[in-house]
Amino acid sequence: MERAVERNRASCMLLSGGLDISILAAIASRRFTFKAITVAFDGAEASDLKFARQVAHLLGLQHIIHRFNWDEALEAIPQVVKIMHTFDPMEVRNDVAIFIALKHAKANDQTTTITGDGCDELFAGYSFLFEYDPERIRIELQKMWKTMRFASLPIAGALGMEAKLPFLDHEVQSFAATLDPNYLVRTMGCRKQGKWILRKAFEGMLPDDIIWRVKTPIECGTGTTVFPRIFESAMSDGEFERKVRKYLEEDRVALRDKEQMFYYEVYRSILGVPRRDESNGRTCPTCRSNICPEESYCRT
Repeated sequence: MERAVERNRASCMLLSGGLDISILAAIASRRFTFKAITVAFDGAEASDLKFARQVAHLLGLQHIIHRFNWDEALEAIPQVVKIMHTFDPMEVRNDVAIFIALKHAKANDQTTTITGDGCDELFAGYSFLFEYDPERIRIELQKMWKTMRFASLPIAGALGMEAKLPFLDHEVQSFAATLDPNYLVRTMGCRKQGKWILRKAFEGMLPDDIIWRVKTPIECGTGTTVFPRIFESAMSDGEFERKVRKYLEEDRVALRDKEQMFYYEVYRSILGVPRRDESNGRTCPTCRSNICPEESYCRT
């Protein structure tokens, strides 16, 4: 990890206070100077703020906290949809926070940024893996490695920046691929935890509440989980039902809630109606897009 960080130096870091990025911050802070950027939706509960402040204070980082409002989120949504080619609500909620963080970093004259992407995929950070036996964990991780993609890369590129992902360093990936799954998922107390080997390796370098912090989705950490409630109040039930029928009949796209309806209309206006191309793969039953053979869900 130390060699990977050294090979991926950057002028800033997107700091959530989660295990993955905190490990990178702890290593990087001993080697070079960088700014730490944390974003949160104004007025919402954003669990990342507490932990990001803690890590920044511990490591003596220059910490920039940006609270974004609804107008800023609305401005970001079309750009995220265009870059990521999706109207999936959870994806958009997560990616809006990444977009705003990177845009704010650029406004602070930053051109390169480190993110913690890739750690969960390499070291079994996702809770659905915890109930599998070791061999099944290995199989599921190998599937993930074939299809994993990270929004920070295309979003940074679209903003004229470069995202650096130390966990995707060739040496780290090669090491992770050889690990016995028993080093990844273990029961700690009464709870199973992923990324066990990373937590143990950096125990002592970071406080226990960071080392043993439970994985928090970006939308929870930044407070964008309030988006569904905002969209729910912005459209009447009657209008929503009318539009659901319209897009099902005209586009063969099934929409499940008002938030997704908003994102779909943005997607439709920028990219057009989703259509299956001639490449291999299955067809999504709800939006008619392609699903790659290796993937278990539709990214659109």
